[in-house]
Amino acid sequence: VMFMHAGFAMLETGCCRAKNCQNVLMKNVVNVCVGTLGWWIFGWAFAYGGVYDSKGKLENTFIGTQQFLGIGFLEFKDGAINPFADAETSTSPALSWFFQWAFCTCGATIVSGGVAERVKSPTYAAFAFFMTSFIYPVVVAWTWGYGWLSSVLGVGYMDFAGSGIVHLCGGVSALAGTVMLGPRKGRWENPDDFEAHNLPLVVLGTFALWFGWYGFNPGSTLSMHSKETGALAAQVAMNSTLAAATGGISVFLIRYAILRKYDVGGLCNGILAGLVSVTAGCASVEAGSAFAIGLMGAFIYQGASMLLQKLKVDDPVDAVPVHGFCGMWGVLAAGLFDWGKDFDHYHGWGGWDCMKEEGETSCMKGAGGTAIGAQIIFILVVVAWSGFWSTIGFFLLKKTGMLRISEDTEEQGMDQKQHSPPKAYALQGENVMKA
Repeated sequence: VMFMHAGFAMLETGCCRAKNCQNVLMKNVVNVCVGTLGWWIFGWAFAYGGVYDSKGKLENTFIGTQQFLGIGFLEFKDGAINPFADAETSTSPALSWFFQWAFCTCGATIVSGGVAERVKSPTYAAFAFFMTSFIYPVVVAWTWGYGWLSSVLGVGYMDFAGSGIVHLCGGVSALAGTVMLGPRKGRWENPDDFEAHNLPLVVLGTFALWFGWYGFNPGSTLSMHSKETGALAAQVAMNSTLAAATGGISVFLIRYAILRKYDVGGLCNGILAGLVSVTAGCASVEAGSAFAIGLMGAFIYQGASMLLQKLKVDDPVDAVPVHGFCGMWGVLAAGLFDWGKDFDHYHGWGGWDCMKEEGETSCMKGAGGTAIGAQIIFILVVVAWSGFWSTIGFFLLKKTGMLRISEDTEEQGMDQKQHSPPKAYALQGENVMKA
């Protein structure tokens, strides 16, 4: 999953202008470093620190209150160290911390693309810390941390690998950031000047992200100790691959129908749109459903991308359409396409088995319709939480003058004004100055 950061860095760099290339790369690396500290100091504790009751549910249902700075991961007793501090599990807390850390920092990186080329670097670092230490971890506490959303409406939410928890959370925060920042100077007056400067990096980044998604989705089975869990991981991989391919080729064809030209950038974002769309339900839908989810994700991405341009919301990498809008669709699709029989049975987190009432052996009746309601609540809650705190954070930074770079810096490029060396790479040929 961590390798996805290389993909994010290459994709965002390629989509932006050459004069800001080094700054974008730096921002992505700093995001991982600062996000790591945020996750260690506060994030893990808020997300998974407990306290948990005898049924494994978060006692206060809202936020974790222990294990800040990793305190409590190791148990010291009689001169020995026990790395399995939790007697209920044989998994080291450090192992879970590491796996979930990768998801956390990916969620923060989504925001980077939406605010690229005009946000102050220290300001973005501060927001990345806030995102990884508070905004994202609380969403995790409600969901993967067995908080209140895990049992909402009696069936609970369903988000296997993070369409809502990671992507929607990051996409909404990216929207708040790009709206508060405003468009890049000249973005709507001279749109041709803002085309992606390096499509090879965009394609390389897309393949790196697609590859990393196999850790994101199949890796979220968390174990393969039996043939059933191994088969589930294989199903997840198959569904993810189908949705990615379907989303990519669908956006490619849609763009060709509109432009009458091939759009490689659209093809790449279509692949990511398909992946985001299937991430919530990848372990509870059939292959044909994964195809349909990817297809619908392509149309939702394209519609959202056109909507933002119509509203003059400047999102350099289409982070909001890919992660925000397709994240919403992915959460809803997990309920709509669940492979339970019709809408009467619902599998959700059960994988190959249907959901049952506690203490019962037969499938819960009518759970499918209720599950869709739970998914809608999940979407609304994540949008409200992420949107509120991100807007507050960016608004305060804007009012204090700490959010956006100066017009002079924006004109010359952040690489020239703020970095040493003053450019990421040397360009040759007659179009050097224009680039």
